[in-house]
Amino acid sequence: MTQIVLITGAGTGIGRSIALTLAEQGFSLILCGRNLDNLEKTKSQLKNPENHSTHSCDIRKKGDVKSALEENNITSLYGLVANAGIGGENTYGEKDRWNEVIETNLTGTYQTVQECLPFLKKDEAPYKKIVILSSILARLGVPGYSAYCASKAGLLGLTRSLAAEHSGNKILINALCPGWVNTDMAQEGIDGFAEALSITREQAYREAMKQVPLGKMSEPEEIAQFVGYLLSEQQTSLTGQTIDINNGALMP
Repeated sequence: MTQIVLITGAGTGIGRSIALTLAEQGFSLILCGRNLDNLEKTKSQLKNPENHSTHSCDIRKKGDVKSALEENNITSLYGLVANAGIGGENTYGEKDRWNEVIETNLTGTYQTVQECLPFLKKDEAPYKKIVILSSILARLGVPGYSAYCASKAGLLGLTRSLAAEHSGNKILINALCPGWVNTDMAQEGIDGFAEALSITREQAYREAMKQVPLGKMSEPEEIAQFVGYLLSEQQTSLTGQTIDINNGALMP
């Protein structure tokens, strides 16, 4: 029986890599995100693209994820990868992005999980899986990123609470905290760093990597492979955990 996994933020970056990995592992995927063109591009690159579907949805809107599930005419769900989120700075005042970031990263993820839970509970697999994508900034303070840091830290509390709440349903819920990952979002961060310091982006990259013991970014495929393990049938013991993947940038 084909196992179905829903991925949010599947159109680019880490989300796309996760989709590629899970399709290779034989999962049937429901790809969700705000940009349908990006989702279709992801789908076209997947193994057996006819086995997967795309749905434009905004995790900030209640019911969007549920609609994606219902449009697939499915009765149960094996796994969820809650990857959708936004980044960037925020500053207190009229143009503060606090609400936008919190509503997307934290409230949107909460709503996504809640809308998937009824379908996960109905799946006949011995264990069902949820992976929530947080960030190294859940554990670190960065000037100007109060909304992002708070939203990603909130996801860790959400993970632990939900894991305890749904252990009786055999739903295993874990969070990943990637550090620098070679995505468009990371490259935009390097560009902003370069602009702020009036240096070249190559210099900015070298400066950023000085804080990373291994001196490099992770590739999206590395994060995807770890997600693949967390969703595998062999994984039956990890729940409520936060797993750091950051090239040694943080060693708690």
